[in-house]
Amino acid sequence: MIIVMKPNAADESIHSIIQYIEGNGLQAHLSKGTEVTIIGIVGDKSKLAAENIMSFKDVHKIVPVTESYKLSNKQFHPEPTTVKVGNTTIGPGTLTIMAGPCAVETREQLLSIAHAAKQGGANILRGGAYKPRTSPYAFQGLEEEGLAFMKIAQEETGLATICEVVSHEAINAAVKYVDMIQIGARNMQNFYLLKEAGRSGLPVLLKRGLCATIDEWLNAAEYIIAEGNPNVVLCERGIRTYETATRNTLDLSAVPVLKEKTHLPIIVDPSHSTGSYRYVPSMAKAAVACDADGLMIEIHNDPANALSDGPQSLTFKKFYKLCEELHPFAQLVGRKF
Repeated sequence: MIIVMKPNAADESIHSIIQYIEGNGLQAHLSKGTEVTIIGIVGDKSKLAAENIMSFKDVHKIVPVTESYKLSNKQFHPEPTTVKVGNTTIGPGTLTIMAGPCAVETREQLLSIAHAAKQGGANILRGGAYKPRTSPYAFQGLEEEGLAFMKIAQEETGLATICEVVSHEAINAAVKYVDMIQIGARNMQNFYLLKEAGRSGLPVLLKRGLCATIDEWLNAAEYIIAEGNPNVVLCERGIRTYETATRNTLDLSAVPVLKEKTHLPIIVDPSHSTGSYRYVPSMAKAAVACDADGLMIEIHNDPANALSDGPQSLTFKKFYKLCEELHPFAQLVGRKF
């Protein structure tokens, strides 16, 4: 449940309610917005009596929350969340561009791509050091060596960095090198890994599972936030359907649905969803028009010889062109990049 306070509620009133909640063994989460202050309650609400709460000064009303996810719920946190990543932010008013290779291959390759990403207008360099592949014989990534290259690229370009993690050991390595970690689609319901990501201290990009509903996705985010890490960004990367014309089916309707359900930022990945560079520009523009908070785009200096996902990677020239074409779409929804 959530407790909605009256406008201009006194700090003493808010503090006394929080003490009452925590004194009964529950968690209280305070959210102060520009127009409303709410106190979210997590735990066994049967320990609290609604009439007792209403007797506190400055309480306006009590609203039940029926969804199983609480901390990621917009009812708990009406104001949209802004997540700081390195020297940039993801959230309202801005359009974040994450760009880079699916896999880090060499130091030289990554630095070349990092400079191109920055020139095109990217805020964050993405690069895979751990690659959970469908085939056990496919390139699995450079692991910590790749993370070290990400750190070098960050220092040379000033771009914030993000890398996928696949295990507790990978998280322990990543925190030494990158600004944000990513939980991939195949690990969206790896609840142990989600908890570890929540304890990492780094912001987390959580990709939607291949067959996950939006509520399952938000419950996965709840695992991370429940560990004390509120800096979660969601990423729609396509879901598996009967359609085979594209690699996955990009569910752009998820963006407005999530804007109603959660305060967390939402990024769209048109590269993994379509699986083809030909469709990336139009899907990227559509995502911005849907009011997504950003895009994750794969780029490569030599897509034909990329060790991972070359067919969906944009060349530098195509990436520059797309970024230029995105400006009017960003202006249309009141975003800057």
